[in-house]
Amino acid sequence: MSWRLFEPIVAGVSAQDPYLETRQAVLAKALPNVAFDGWSKAMLAAAIEEAEIDPAMAELAFPHGVDNLIKTYSAAGDAAMLAALPKPDGLKIRARITEAVWQRLLADGDNIEAARRAAGYLSVPGRQKLAADLLFTSAHLMWRWAGDEATDYNYYSKRLILSGVITATRLYWFDDKSDDFANTRAFLERRIENVMQFEKVKAKAKNWSEKIHGDKAPLDGLIGAFAKMRYRQN
Repeated sequence: MSWRLFEPIVAGVSAQDPYLETRQAVLAKALPNVAFDGWSKAMLAAAIEEAEIDPAMAELAFPHGVDNLIKTYSAAGDAAMLAALPKPDGLKIRARITEAVWQRLLADGDNIEAARRAAGYLSVPGRQKLAADLLFTSAHLMWRWAGDEATDYNYYSKRLILSGVITATRLYWFDDKSDDFANTRAFLERRIENVMQFEKVKAKAKNWSEKIHGDKAPLDGLIGAFAKMRYRQN
């Protein structure tokens, strides 16, 4: 099975999306108001009107309403992160991933309340898949920038673990009052250290499992099952 079959489209949008510019125009009008109005249908309608988007075009650009706007917001943050990241040459993998997560936070730094409201919106029951997809996409882009080319079970395990780090760090960041978010940076570095220790333990466990079960270790099967579940047709 080719794991690259499951590589995500960046936050559900692409350069070939004929409605991308429309969504971006609406997002630009929405962001100043999200802190007060939240990610709501009323806010979206007001932003569409302010951006002077034809109602028929708006219907096409936002078939899933606020979900489409959240996707556009997340994609903009991912793009800003990639633009801010330096070339990874010379950096150890720990430094690469730490810097990637840090730059993703800073991408939302000017709109931290919008990010907080987005987290609240995505925590509502029924939106878990959207939240997971957006997180997975961010983690995927970080790992690809860092030079990861995994195609085995590590493809999923790395991105799922990093998704957890992103979530925990973001939640800490929301309430951080320290200068330049120094406490958040320290928190992030501790989380990355935990992950690095876990990766060492996991590698040892995989080697032990393969000695007993052969090349088809149980962990491979679990990750494969998750991939099928996550990408099955709704």
